[in-house]
Amino acid sequence: MRKNLKGFTLIELLIVIGIMVVLAGVVIVALNPARQFALARNSQRWSNVNAILNAVGQRMAENRGVWDTDCNGTVVNLPTATSQIGLTSGTNLQPCLVADYIASMVMDPEVTSLDATGYVIVSSGTRIFISAPGAELGETIEVSR
Repeated sequence: MRKNLKGFTLIELLIVIGIMVVLAGVVIVALNPARQFALARNSQRWSNVNAILNAVGQRMAENRGVWDTDCNGTVVNLPTATSQIGLTSGTNLQPCLVADYIASMVMDPEVTSLDATGYVIVSSGTRIFISAPGAELGETIEVSR
């Protein structure tokens, strides 16, 4: 007398588990979380360089298209050579922009120094260029006005 037992065999279970492992691997590779985080940081950099450039543009618009070097008692010139936008060294735009044109000085998502923002500025005649040299995935992030 043999009972009619229902269930899966060990081979069938191993095949299903194998298929699930392969599908999980494909999904993880397709999502690539490291790349997604790098893309998110680059999006933040795009937003930050635009915010800095807009603040500089607003300040210049209020001064009839000229950069006023007197920033609340601090003299700040726009550099004619590429200069790091810093908080204590380089080109410190903070006294000129913060509070009136931007809520707080923006920082690169991966900069840990309290001295540097991670962005650079250069003024070339009537054009101002702001860029993010720390951009990832080979992307060039630069805006000008």
